[in-house]
This record gives sequence, C-alpha cells and structure tokens, in this order.
Amino acid sequence: MQGKSPFDNSCQCLYCENMKNITVSVDDAIYHQARIRAAELKSSVSALVKKFLAEIVQGETVFERLKREENELRERLGQKGRFFSAAHRVSRDELHDRDALR
Repeated sequence: MQGKSPFDNSCQCLYCENMKNITVSVDDAIYHQARIRAAELKSSVSALVKKFLAEIVQGETVFERLKREENELRERLGQKGRFFSAAHRVSRDELHDRDALR
C-alpha cells in the first residue's frame, strides 16, 4: 500500500451501507453461555445471531407450509379416487367415519 494514507476514504464501506444494527436483550447467563459457544465455534455472538436470523427467513412461512400440506392432502385424496370440494355436502356420519380415512 505504498503512497496510500491509512485514512484514505476512497474505498466505500458497503458493509455499513447494507447492514442494519439491532439490539437484543438477553439474561446475563444466556449471554455468557452464548459467548462461550461462539468462542468454541471460533465465531462471535453477533455472527451466530446473524446466521440464526438468516436461517429463519430462508425457511417456509406458516402460510407456505399450510399451502404445501393442503396440496399434499389433496394429492393423496386424488390418488385414492376421492375428490373434495367445499361445495360437497357431507353427512355427519360420513364426516366422522374414521375408517374412510385409512
């Protein structure tokens, strides 16, 4: 880095522009255990929280999970030769017939 000052601001810090800081309150014991665990993993508490949050948002939302489960159920019913629609009228006995579900 010949000729460059350590205070040269020509390089933009994208990290500062794209990251948001958050504050999290936890008990002292939890924080202490988290610091120990982070050290064992050669990481930081901040990096562990960042990874945890990234995993949460990459997962299925409740709506997506319910929609997937609905589609799987409709597919299984279709394979058994059954078709269900909200327009179908089902008697109370048919509704509670557990053997029909197997």
